[in-house]
Amino acid sequence: MIETFKFLSIQILLLAVVTSVHTYIGMHIIRRGIVFSDLSLDQLAALGVIVGIGLGVDGGSTASYFVSFIAVLVGSFLLAFVRPKNKQIPHEAVIGIIYGAALVACIMVADKFTAGMAYVTQTLAGCMLWVTWPLVMTTVVVYIILGIFHYICRHRFIAITEQKQKIDHEPLWDLLFFITQGIITVLIVPIAGVLLAYAFLMIPAAISLLFTRQWGKGLIMGWAIGFIASMIGMFASYYFRFSYGPSLVLSMGFFFIAALLIRMIRPQNR
Repeated sequence: MIETFKFLSIQILLLAVVTSVHTYIGMHIIRRGIVFSDLSLDQLAALGVIVGIGLGVDGGSTASYFVSFIAVLVGSFLLAFVRPKNKQIPHEAVIGIIYGAALVACIMVADKFTAGMAYVTQTLAGCMLWVTWPLVMTTVVVYIILGIFHYICRHRFIAITEQKQKIDHEPLWDLLFFITQGIITVLIVPIAGVLLAYAFLMIPAAISLLFTRQWGKGLIMGWAIGFIASMIGMFASYYFRFSYGPSLVLSMGFFFIAALLIRMIRPQNR
């Protein structure tokens, strides 16, 4: 019973914090139409982990997180400053190319050392079952700091997203946005994996944007739904012995489908 309580409490806290910040960042990403930017940064973070392991760095160590951050920092610069001048090539094309290159690089690097492909699989599926209190508390503190930063600078980031007005030094603020996105990526990918990290960012935000364009209301709605869906997935995984990460992704996916159906029906009811 005590072990069960410890497991559930650490997971509940982690899910509550992760879904809050990810929902807000996800709202920006979806409204800006760069929905694969997080996936590319997630994959770059995974590439950093794989490269670190290939260099003899233990996964989950401080050095591993540092190598991963360097990878997403490079990706943040590319996302912020590499914009095709040809209007026929959208920014999303650049983002997709970065993701594809990072994924291929992961496979190529992992192929050079023993059990490398097993590490690639782990970066995709994650290992949230084995998180520790020190790691969770570090994540909580960093997420709180990032949340405060985004709250203080919210007018600039929202202005860039809504494109209602030009702001001074816009490329620099764009870079800061991607760097903060990269920081949460570095923290969450080693434990949640690329696919679940992407689901945390996209699905709750997408659900909220189906019903409201207001930032505050959308954040509360997305966080609440994302947290409830994650909890259902967590308990399903724990009691029915399903895989942890896929259970959370599927649970959030079911909530998204339900939201789509509700959104389709609502205009008819009016």
